[in-house]
Amino acid sequence: MAKNGGQYEYYGGIEGGGTQSKMVIVRSDGQILAFVDGPSTNKWLIGVEETIKRINEMAKEAKTKAKIPEDTPFKGLGLSLSGGDETIAQQELKEEIKTRYPKLAQSVYINSDTHGALATALPSGGIVLIAGTGSNCQLVNPDDSMYRCGGWGHLIGDEGSGYWIAQRALKTALDHDDNLVLCPHDVSYVKTAMKKYFEIEDWPGLLPYLYTKFEKSKIAGFCVPIAEGAVKKKDPLCCSIFSDAGKIMAAHIIALAPKIDKKLLSGKAGLNVVCVGSVFKSWSALREGFESVMRAQGPNAGIQVITLHKLQTSAAVGAAVLGARKAGATLPLDFSFCAEVFYTANYNDTPPEERRGLARIFQCC
Repeated sequence: MAKNGGQYEYYGGIEGGGTQSKMVIVRSDGQILAFVDGPSTNKWLIGVEETIKRINEMAKEAKTKAKIPEDTPFKGLGLSLSGGDETIAQQELKEEIKTRYPKLAQSVYINSDTHGALATALPSGGIVLIAGTGSNCQLVNPDDSMYRCGGWGHLIGDEGSGYWIAQRALKTALDHDDNLVLCPHDVSYVKTAMKKYFEIEDWPGLLPYLYTKFEKSKIAGFCVPIAEGAVKKKDPLCCSIFSDAGKIMAAHIIALAPKIDKKLLSGKAGLNVVCVGSVFKSWSALREGFESVMRAQGPNAGIQVITLHKLQTSAAVGAAVLGARKAGATLPLDFSFCAEVFYTANYNDTPPEERRGLARIFQCC
């Protein structure tokens, strides 16, 4: 185990999302000392200054919980942040941390929230598919080459995310009531859920949440009653929206297929995908749409077998691993307990004529 002058070294990791964050402290012998929760650490939503302030506050709280002196710097700090995969933004955050909190860490590693999730579950590479407040899909090959699809924010992206699902439900019901685009499904459940969630009486009451009181996380939170409508109530409109979310998630994976190293497809499990985010809690509502696209396009894209994993611990653990690696250390963690399989399928069993039919269905959606 790595020690410094007879003392343990400490490594921090933060999984930062658009709504909430989590931090972990791992000792150099692989012992996890503390987890703490925190608010959003997405610099695109709250700015650089507030982001690093929240990171420092989480670090102080975690050190207190781990019974480590507050002035003890981390040997390495890994930040796996939503919106953290842009090089200039990474450098800006590093410089601000060094200037404002020089004793926070000796070494800082910053990348997107996808990297921490992958490092937690699949150290040898694979795909991370995120569907929380926002969405993103990232491939990391065994040679560390990286490619992404999505993750462009709620204005022009975030397909399949909680925000996208909520926005689509609201837009569909509103367009129906405006007689602009009639919905083939009853919109009453969505309207009733909207009034209850936002505590409003009618459509005009929604306007402050779209303008002066706009919060991405607040809108995304409306995904919860839509998920309940799909999973528990079997509301046709909610089911349709979640099915479409499953389709677009699968489409993200297909989009990355040409870049996937053949080594990631050759094992018994096929392509391993780590699924992160609260939207996957409603997998039963996503599954039909996801499978329709994978059956239609997966084999032709070279993806015959796929295995989906869900994390059993926070992606902050993977962030700490990456932070330690940046600092020249390897944390002796047992990764076998970090994730579990929740879905696997062999799409090569789908007859070619059925694939063509499924492909036509997908193109119409």
